[in-house]
Amino acid sequence: MSARNNSANKAAARERLRAEREKQAKRDKIRKQSIVAGSGVVVLAIAAGVVLLVHNSNKPSGWEAAAKVTNVVAPKNTSGKDGTTVVVGKSSAKKTLTVFEDSRCPICAQFEQTVGSTVQKDIDAGKFKVQYVGATFIDNHDNGVGSKNALSALGAALNVSPDAFLHYKSALYSTKFHPDENDDKFKNDSYLIKVADTVPELKGNAAFQKAVKNGTYDAWAMKMSAKFDKSGVQGTPTFKMDGKTLTVPGTTNPPMTVDQFNSVLSKALGS
Repeated sequence: MSARNNSANKAAARERLRAEREKQAKRDKIRKQSIVAGSGVVVLAIAAGVVLLVHNSNKPSGWEAAAKVTNVVAPKNTSGKDGTTVVVGKSSAKKTLTVFEDSRCPICAQFEQTVGSTVQKDIDAGKFKVQYVGATFIDNHDNGVGSKNALSALGAALNVSPDAFLHYKSALYSTKFHPDENDDKFKNDSYLIKVADTVPELKGNAAFQKAVKNGTYDAWAMKMSAKFDKSGVQGTPTFKMDGKTLTVPGTTNPPMTVDQFNSVLSKALGS
C-alpha cells in the first residue's frame, strides 16, 4: 500500500469518527433536554397536586356545607326556627317531657330498650307530650358521621308521620340494629333504610328512601344538632320537664329502669 493511500484511509477514519461524535453529542443534547422538560412536568404535576390537596383540605365537607345552609328544608310535623321544635303526643297533654338523645349513644339505646315502651304508652295515654332534641356529639369524638346521618333519616321519618318517627327511633335503638358506639354503621344510607324496612310506616316507602339517599334533611339535622349544643346539656340521655333535669333522687343519673322512670315522672307531673 502506498503512503498516499494509507494517509487517505487515516483521514477518512478520522472524519467518520468526528461525524459519529457529533451525532452522539446531538443525541446527548436532545436526551438532556427531554430529561429537563420531563422534570419540569413532574414538578408542575407535584405543584398542582399540592395545590389541589390544600384546596380540598380547605373545602368544607358535605356536613360542614349543610351546617351553613340558611334555607333549611324542614320535615313536616315540626315548628319553630328551621323546624327544630319537634313535639310528639296529644295536644291535650298539659306537660312536655324534653328528651335529649344521640342516635349512636349506647346509654340512650339501653334506655329505649328498657323504658321505651313505657314512654310510648304514656304518650298514647296523654300523660305528657315529648319534645325531641337530637345530638351528634359522638361523631365529633371519632370523626364519624353516623349520628348526623341517623338524625337526618329521623327527619325523613318525621316527614312521614310522628308515629313513623317514634317507631323508627325505637328500631334504631333496638338490640337488633343499634351498633357498638365505635362502629359507625349509621353512616350508611343502606343500613338506615334496612332498619326502616322493619317499621310499618316506612317499609318500602319510596319518598322516605329518596330523602335519606338525597340527604334532604341534612341541613335540618345540623340545625337540630346546633340546638342541642346551645342547650347546655352535657350528656345523653337527658330528660327535662318544666326546665328541670329529671334524675334519680340522690344522684345526677337519668332514670334507667321502668320503676325509676315512673317514680321520677310521677313527681314531675305532680301526681
